[in-house]
Amino acid sequence: MRRIRTVLLLILFSAAIAAPAVPQTAAWPTQPIRMVVAFPPGGATDVMARLLAQGLTGEVGQNVIVENRAGASGIVGSEAVAKAAPDGYTLLFAPSSHATLSELYPSLPFSPVRDFTSIATFARTPYLFVVSPGVPAQSMQGLIELARRRPGEIAYASTGMGTAQHLAGEILRRVAGIDILHVPYKGSGAVRADLLAGRIQSMFDNVAVMLPYVRRGEVRALAVTGAKRSPLVPNLPTLRELGFREAEIEGWFVLLGPAGVPDDIVRRLNAAVNAVLSVPSTVEHLAELGAEPLIGKPEDVTALIAGDREKWGRVIREAQIRVE
Repeated sequence: MRRIRTVLLLILFSAAIAAPAVPQTAAWPTQPIRMVVAFPPGGATDVMARLLAQGLTGEVGQNVIVENRAGASGIVGSEAVAKAAPDGYTLLFAPSSHATLSELYPSLPFSPVRDFTSIATFARTPYLFVVSPGVPAQSMQGLIELARRRPGEIAYASTGMGTAQHLAGEILRRVAGIDILHVPYKGSGAVRADLLAGRIQSMFDNVAVMLPYVRRGEVRALAVTGAKRSPLVPNLPTLRELGFREAEIEGWFVLLGPAGVPDDIVRRLNAAVNAVLSVPSTVEHLAELGAEPLIGKPEDVTALIAGDREKWGRVIREAQIRVE
């Protein structure tokens, strides 16, 4: 009996030594999670991030805190996350402009691809093309005809060189064969004030941002850039309907972490984001913002970034867009 007991103890001891160690990330999360937004409060990225953070707080059992670290077109906040510990406690909520950072800034202090871990897709949204009330065109066709009669006199604004608004305007200029003037601003407040005052004639912007102005009659929407009409403005044609297939443009929002976030944390975060997107109130809130939920896998994030890098990188290079 004693020999049998000794053999059993030896077997148990050997099994304990051979058993794999319990991953240190098994208890994650044990503290609040910081979600960095590399843009100022109040913009589309910030609004979307706060919606996700609220839902994630309930899903992961820890507070998910949005931290705005604006500066240099998203570089400041993105760099902070790229250099953070890959422990799942520092994340980046990134818009589609993340994909083109290296095309616009050759000396970027980080790689938008190699220095980040893809975690989850969140939402996509088209842009509205709007004009100030003083512009006589009542339709997109009318605006294009006006621009052809008055080359160089119609200006479109953006919140900076290389932004989505700038690139969307560059695409329109090319596919419609019109000469419109790009006027970059250094922030969203000034550009919208000038648009409302009629000092600038037009711009592309996120549906979530522009729709309140459209509803109040402060600007006039002429077209939407998505693959299909927006249910929020169902009477507006898409640029694709008008014959400008290449002008099909959608913004997106994704969740990233620093390079090296453990796979189990990535899986848990991905499942948590998808759970948030499955809640009817989240879907309704996104719809009110003109956005659609993007339930997906981490590799879908990688594919989105790669696709936009190729598409917009070509535009940036051909148009020789430089950020000073």
